[in-house]
Amino acid sequence: MPSTPLTLLNAVLPKDLGAKRLAADIAFGPDARQRLDVYGPRGKKAAPAVLFIYGGSWMDGERINYSFVGRALAAKGFVTVIADYRILPAARYPAFIEDGAAALAWMADNIARFGGDPQRLGVVGHSAGAYNAAMLALAPQFLHARGLEGRIGAMAGLSGPYDFFPFDVPATQKTFGKVADPQSTQPVNLVSPAAPPLFLATGDKDRTVYPRNTVRLADTARRVGVPVEERHYPGVGHAGLVLALALPLRWHAPVLADLAAFLHRHLGSA
Repeated sequence: MPSTPLTLLNAVLPKDLGAKRLAADIAFGPDARQRLDVYGPRGKKAAPAVLFIYGGSWMDGERINYSFVGRALAAKGFVTVIADYRILPAARYPAFIEDGAAALAWMADNIARFGGDPQRLGVVGHSAGAYNAAMLALAPQFLHARGLEGRIGAMAGLSGPYDFFPFDVPATQKTFGKVADPQSTQPVNLVSPAAPPLFLATGDKDRTVYPRNTVRLADTARRVGVPVEERHYPGVGHAGLVLALALPLRWHAPVLADLAAFLHRHLGSA
């Protein structure tokens, strides 16, 4: 795996003392990209469990670069799974969402072995990962295929793209351009009263995924009665929102505190 700025940053960040990595490189499918790591809080059992999905425009990303997120959420009391997923050019929509559903199915069957409660599952994502998380929460066919309907108790999206048709940038054209019904790929079109509670956060300096995505999805969810917590963090850009989860960068915005409070409110505590 080549080094990237995020690889190097993740390697030098101080670690949350209340968390540990419980397992690494577990297969949840046959593809080389279908592997996951598990992080957990020290000394707690039957904790709520969360799947974190990283971004990367559906064309790059490695779970090991986000161990700081796994430890941050674990230190807040969540058994946390970070899973890789299939990406471009080998895979296009909806393979990466299907991989998220497969990771959740693995959690439902196995997370109790790591101190997690399989009856209290949440999903969190950043950027393209927030899109994946939203689709898992809002498009019922993906969980239905795994026998997991209604199993997501809360969904949190950080800097997520939820309303980006027509596809006018290379990443979305390559990923979604051949879909027969492109409107069906847009989370903003899929909200129903059956959706789980949503935490939707953005930075007001985000010029990669504009805050209007968060506003539109939050407004749509409220109109059908879905509980929504909408957060706008001043002075924060696209990458800054996920980096604010890291131990030395939490002063930048209270993303971790707000996110953990939301998840505990809807998934409970250990």
